[in-house]
Amino acid sequence: MEVKIGVQHAPREIVIESRQSAEEVQAAVEAALGKNSALLSLEDEHGRRVLVPSDKVAYVEIGEQAGRKVGFGAL
Repeated sequence: MEVKIGVQHAPREIVIESRQSAEEVQAAVEAALGKNSALLSLEDEHGRRVLVPSDKVAYVEIGEQAGRKVGFGAL
């Protein structure tokens, strides 16, 4: 699952590939923006944690689950 996080006053967005489901990512974002936490915490596909101050989050884009492409065949 590709997750893009826009951060205020930053020229680039943060892009991570996560094994978390869309519902898990959405719940984490809602908890962080609902003042339950000072940080938005997500885990990437390699097990690393990405922490973003919740008051600096401009937007979060949750992409679709994409399967891995195998082979060199034309689509």
